[in-house]
Amino acid sequence: MTQVTEQQVLDALKCVLDPDRKQDVVSLGMVQGLRIQGGHVALSLQVDPQRGPHLEPLRKQVETMVHKMPGVVTASVVLTADRPPSPQGQGHGHGQRGGAQSAGAASLLPDVGAIIAVASGKGGVGKSTTAVNLAVALASLGLRTGLLDADIYGPSMRRLLGIEGQPTSSDGNRLDPMQRYGVRAMSMAFLVEEETPVVWRGPMVQSALEQMMRDVAWGPLDVMVVDMPPGTGDTQLTMAQRVPLAGAVIVSTPQDIALIDARKGLNMFRKVDVPVLGLIENMSYFCCPNCGHRTEIFGHGGARKEAERLGMEFLGEIPLDIAIRETSDSGRPIVAAAPEGEHARAYMSIASRVWETVERNRSARAATAPRIVVS
Repeated sequence: MTQVTEQQVLDALKCVLDPDRKQDVVSLGMVQGLRIQGGHVALSLQVDPQRGPHLEPLRKQVETMVHKMPGVVTASVVLTADRPPSPQGQGHGHGQRGGAQSAGAASLLPDVGAIIAVASGKGGVGKSTTAVNLAVALASLGLRTGLLDADIYGPSMRRLLGIEGQPTSSDGNRLDPMQRYGVRAMSMAFLVEEETPVVWRGPMVQSALEQMMRDVAWGPLDVMVVDMPPGTGDTQLTMAQRVPLAGAVIVSTPQDIALIDARKGLNMFRKVDVPVLGLIENMSYFCCPNCGHRTEIFGHGGARKEAERLGMEFLGEIPLDIAIRETSDSGRPIVAAAPEGEHARAYMSIASRVWETVERNRSARAATAPRIVVS
């Protein structure tokens, strides 16, 4: 396949006119952050904040034109605007964030009841395995469940869910999510080869993430689990600012060094007014499959103590166990592979507690909402 070039994209977009200013988007300097990697094209259209809500047809026109170009595999176009500061000069106030989220949710995930982020302060703590089993557990509770792999650089859902093939499109406009174990899923792992690195800068990552929300036919969902990348970077901020997160679940191992990073992730969500639903201690202990002797390799109880210290819920312990590793590697999450086993029951208990907290928070918000009485 011939590789499309940046100049070819720009030349094609010179045919697209701004509906108000009657000049092409390239000459007006609206095309920003153009990136091309392996046939995947991402760019943003810089617009005035006041015009942003009315320019979705222009964004779609640009995206469609680029996608039709020879050599283009996927095209992602987002509208960006330099917002004026609020009168108080505060960017993370609850009211301001709520308004931004309402606009984002309307265009990105309009039919999702609750969005739960599964996060960690550092990699290697089993966050993705936890996210997958949590999603399967929620589906087992009878909830219409989606799973979004927001870890663009290190997507793992193809392997963890045992999914083959690539997404198709029923309507020719949006991709259909892949489905397994009662969960609708989308991941960069479904769009690129497993051993192909995603070497993208921040704007391309943000564009890809928004495209996996906006341009996937998720359908009505009760809950979506989002497997976040480790750390506290652009993806976390994008999710916190663009969609109405019902809360975040923090995954950590018991040792102090992991808990330090877990605190960073927790504090990041608090700063952007996302409730933290609780902490999970993963790899909490190891029981020898031969003799049954229990060893606390990474220590034990650190996440529970941290949750108590911070006044938040401790959701449960998941052991370091070969069965969890084997089922994950073979694409059969332990909740689906051995639903009656103790490990599956642990994930099911966590899923139930998380959903109860989400429902309780939702009821509390509804109870405190202002009532309008017409006399």
